[in-house]
Amino acid sequence: MLNTLPVFDSHFHIIDCKYPLIPNQGYLPAPFTVQDYQQQTSHYNICGGAIVSGSFQGFDQGYLIDALAQLGSEFVGVTQLPAEVKDEDILKLNRAGIKALRFNLKRGGSENIAHLSQMAHRVNEIAGWHIELYIDSKDLFDLFPQIMTLPAVSIDHLGLKKAGFNTLLKLVEKGIKVKATGFGRVDFNIKTALKSLYSANPTALMFGTDLPSTRASRPYRNEDFLTIIDTLGENAAHAVFYENAKTFYRIP
Repeated sequence: MLNTLPVFDSHFHIIDCKYPLIPNQGYLPAPFTVQDYQQQTSHYNICGGAIVSGSFQGFDQGYLIDALAQLGSEFVGVTQLPAEVKDEDILKLNRAGIKALRFNLKRGGSENIAHLSQMAHRVNEIAGWHIELYIDSKDLFDLFPQIMTLPAVSIDHLGLKKAGFNTLLKLVEKGIKVKATGFGRVDFNIKTALKSLYSANPTALMFGTDLPSTRASRPYRNEDFLTIIDTLGENAAHAVFYENAKTFYRIP
């Protein structure tokens, strides 16, 4: 089953010590190279994916461009940028395969939330990028009106917290995407959450391995993949594993 369904891995990290790493809250991750990722996912039918910049990588673009060159055109990047980034630099990154801008509200390392609206509209107008938010769903209520004005948004790790999950559902009903990732990070029943989110909008959920699961209470495991199939059924799981993310990341 693992190697039969096509997978677009919408959320994983590459940690290459050839490039700058910044301690975040005293934490530095272990290396996790492109080769490590390929080895750990060799039993899946990986047809593409999104490399996501972590808090410990700050605004470095070198590792991301290098990793995308190794993985190929089916893979895209999710980066972090300062508000003063130049238009030509955004376009250069877009040509390298970067397709989204991340705001890490959970751990920092990205631009301040005060720049969210301005940057979301700017990168979308310049390069067609969307915004990705690493945020506790309990914090979504206050941001709800602002998020609804943004061109396109996804939220990491099922929103993390049971508190605020109803707000997440309302956002999903309005077209916001949610990553079915980080099952070892959340404080609620995974199957119940998957059913609710899929019912709210069948195009919203996007699977990701979250490898190497930095700072998660437990890392990704194959059972997480099977949980999606068991909960939603194989037809719905196909959309979650592949079609939804392929469409959202604008993969031809």
